[in-house]
Amino acid sequence: MASWLILSVIVLPWVGGLCVWRLGDKKPGLQHALASIFAVLGGVLAVALLPFASSSSVVEIPLGGPFGSFTLIPDGLGVYLTIIASVVGCLAVIFSNDYMKGEAQLGRYYSLVLLFIGAMSGLVLSGSLLFMFIFWEITAFCSYALISFHNDDPKAVAGGIKALILTQVGGIGLLIGALITYSYLGTYQIPDFIENAHMIPVNVLGFIAFGFLIAAAAKSAQLPFQTWLPDAMEAPTPISALIHAATMVNAGVYLLARFFPAFESVPGWTSAVMLVGMLSALMAGIMAVVANDLKRTLAYSTISQLGYMVYAIGCGAVFASQFHLMSHSVFKALLFLGAGAVIHTVGTRDMREMGGLGKLMPFTRLVFIIGAAGLAGIPIANGFFSKELLLEGGMVGGPFWAYLVMLLVAGITAFYSLRMVWMVFYGEAQNKAHFHDAPSRMRISLFLLALGTLLTWLLVGPFSELLANTLPFHEIHAASTITFIVEILTAPATWVALAIVAAGLALWLMRDRITGLARILKPLGTIAEKSFGFEWINQQIIRGTQRIAEGLRRTQTGQLNWNVVGIVGGLVIVLIVLAWGI
Repeated sequence: MASWLILSVIVLPWVGGLCVWRLGDKKPGLQHALASIFAVLGGVLAVALLPFASSSSVVEIPLGGPFGSFTLIPDGLGVYLTIIASVVGCLAVIFSNDYMKGEAQLGRYYSLVLLFIGAMSGLVLSGSLLFMFIFWEITAFCSYALISFHNDDPKAVAGGIKALILTQVGGIGLLIGALITYSYLGTYQIPDFIENAHMIPVNVLGFIAFGFLIAAAAKSAQLPFQTWLPDAMEAPTPISALIHAATMVNAGVYLLARFFPAFESVPGWTSAVMLVGMLSALMAGIMAVVANDLKRTLAYSTISQLGYMVYAIGCGAVFASQFHLMSHSVFKALLFLGAGAVIHTVGTRDMREMGGLGKLMPFTRLVFIIGAAGLAGIPIANGFFSKELLLEGGMVGGPFWAYLVMLLVAGITAFYSLRMVWMVFYGEAQNKAHFHDAPSRMRISLFLLALGTLLTWLLVGPFSELLANTLPFHEIHAASTITFIVEILTAPATWVALAIVAAGLALWLMRDRITGLARILKPLGTIAEKSFGFEWINQQIIRGTQRIAEGLRRTQTGQLNWNVVGIVGGLVIVLIVLAWGI
């Protein structure tokens, strides 16, 4: 049963994507319905996999030679991320029924979404490094294609190319690490690698560890690759919610958490992970403060929250990072889809052209405020409990100065969360047109995500047991939900963090009285608007890649025979490299 379920959560969305694509674009209503049916089935099957969670592989297909075996392992880490990908994907598809109404090329849109959902499930359930890499690359392709979905928009195309090139830097790091692992251990199997990592020379293991850190930073838009994610906001908003908030960008955090037991003893690795997360959280938080584009503000907040998770892993708080990942997936998907409902109605992403929408869109305002409460860490929402657990882990396992920086980021988060809500739903209306609230199918997704934001913190106990029982190398401490909640509420650090959050909220409410402070900080805001100079670095990577591509274009003769020779020759070289374990 478990083997069929685990295969179904990967293959069924792919079958659905193929069906929607083959249907053609002359029957959009049927395309919407068919995509929704397959997405809902995928979500149901992912949840049904939960009772079968274990640390043993349930699917093993021996391929032999340099490819080893294709294995699928439904451990707690893989199953819960599969549920996130499938359930959030299902809600994004349902939301798209209204959001994408009247759009051309729905077959391409839905087939890519369903392909992504299946690939993301395969990535986190794969027991083989090599096949994880294959799924990793499929998700990158889907991300690129969906960012560039409106391929007549130069900004969308440029954003897609930028995301593809920068995330491929990470793909190279992952592939090299997989090949080196095979050359030393003779296997790609992830459990074998984690168990026997000590058999690899320290300098070689360090090379793999930092290669994986580069892969994670590129995929999760962390320093220094963070600038691709804001430009990815040219994608349709349901894609921003699914891929660029709730699922794909989590793959880098997943990679660090998955291999933490193998790399924690590598000199300097945990410190580097902590530093990358801390700086990413701080810089992205400041950039969110000065952004006026609603989706870009949410993109910066995503980078910042992912930074929290990376920081926690560097401090050894793996469980706290994954619990916050779960909370973030829910409230950030809610915020993006809520933003989509606003943009769909108003027709602009500029918050300076909004204001006063709360009276016209009361339902959207309510669910958006719930999502913002999760982001800011207000006690009614899941983000409060997961962020406090994360900060406590950072205080215990990391340096105190880094903990103070993360506290500052918590205050910054509260500030820009309230700023965002106020500029969109309150204040003086900047547009006098009459707007309507979110349509019915949008409301289904928004309501369920809002409910999840208010209630998923209750899963902390069962979640800890799931990870503790199925991750033998991670030393996860399991406890009941009550124990966790009491621990959080009685910790002095929680009340310090709440005071910082309250200060952040108060700063926005008192903004007219602190104009002097705003003038002092204006130079910092100017630098933040330019991405602290990292946009220039990322552009050099992109330009260098494009120059190489232009040079290689000369090899494309236009003659089919020579192209086939090149493809086959390249395949032979790759197979030789894999066979020799180079």
